[in-house]
Amino acid sequence: MDALNNVDAAYRSELRDTIEHHFSRFDAKLEQRLTTLRAELDIKWTERWTTLDAKFDRNLERLKTELLRWMFGFWVSTLIGLGALFLRR
Repeated sequence: MDALNNVDAAYRSELRDTIEHHFSRFDAKLEQRLTTLRAELDIKWTERWTTLDAKFDRNLERLKTELLRWMFGFWVSTLIGLGALFLRR
């Protein structure tokens, strides 16, 4: 009976070692793939944020130009109205 228990313990020990070896290989591969995925995602998100920043800057420039046009139109019309009132007297 002790002999069978010793064989069983040896097989279990071998099996445990084999599983630990395969798990460590799996863990190393997973870590490598996750590192690669993180790098790819960092590149992708950096590109997207850069594109979004450029789009945002273009929209701000367009809004700035539009605001300056409206301000110029307002002040010109106000000055024309004040000039007309001043010259009327």
